[in-house]
Amino acid sequence: MTNHYHLLIETSDGNLSLGMRQLNGVYTQLFNKRHGRTGHLFQGRYKAILIQKDSHLLEVSRYVVLNPVRAKMVEKPEEYAWSSYMATAGNGKPHPCLTTDWILGQFSGKQGKAEKEYRKFVSWGIGQKTIWTAVRGQALLGEQDFVDKMVDHLRKNKDIPEIPRSQRYAHRPTLEQLFGGYVAENMRKRRAAVLKAVEQFGYRQQEIAAHLDLHYSSVSRIVKGER
Repeated sequence: MTNHYHLLIETSDGNLSLGMRQLNGVYTQLFNKRHGRTGHLFQGRYKAILIQKDSHLLEVSRYVVLNPVRAKMVEKPEEYAWSSYMATAGNGKPHPCLTTDWILGQFSGKQGKAEKEYRKFVSWGIGQKTIWTAVRGQALLGEQDFVDKMVDHLRKNKDIPEIPRSQRYAHRPTLEQLFGGYVAENMRKRRAAVLKAVEQFGYRQQEIAAHLDLHYSSVSRIVKGER
């Protein structure tokens, strides 16, 4: 694409953030050297979405290769050079970093037939609705039980680096909801709501202080259990 790229990655270890930092960093250095420029090339952090493999990965793989068609950059996926489509469809040699076995294996155990069915599958997706409307909390794509399980996992692992903070807590209630009604006026309920906002929903103490019109130190004392 002209201003972003999509990667479909399966990580055996929790090292996505390290890999993305390495990839973007090395690419930026090479790009700057080639074009005689300096400074950042990418704006902001990457966006990561956890995908339920069995139910949604195949559809995501189709979405990715059809993105240039959807953006009207080309009419057919095979016309876009910077894509995994041609190699997966059997019309080119896969890059060393590209694996096609799982995707093709969803269609047939015979490579030729699998490639033919894959081409049909991708073509059927042209003009279909985007899958991203089904993404929950900006970070999860899967069946409801998968989403519920992963939401609980993200809550328990607040510092997980693989998904940006803004996505990890996209499902959380707003501060207005947490401190609505008489909660902000009741000292005991307010203390409980502050702890819940910080520990369960990942709000920063400065955010809470500003919302409650309190000094940061007051919120800090509540979090530390001080009176």
